[in-house]
Amino acid sequence: MTPEVKRTDPDGIDYGWIMQVTFITSIIAGAPLVTLLSVGADLQTWPERARFALGVGSVIWFAIASGLYIYARRKQE
Repeated sequence: MTPEVKRTDPDGIDYGWIMQVTFITSIIAGAPLVTLLSVGADLQTWPERARFALGVGSVIWFAIASGLYIYARRKQE
């Protein structure tokens, strides 16, 4: 017997879609962008590299998530 496939019909904005697309977009666009930005930075130790990646990556992730939220909100109206 095959398992039942459940579907959702969210009222308002589909936050699940926003989270999924944010994750994929952050990997596809965010990782190369962090790499390009790190080329010009003087990062000699692993802690410096990790701090840089987390700091820049979090700003990129927030920008992507905010942009997708605005897109979903405008598309809904």
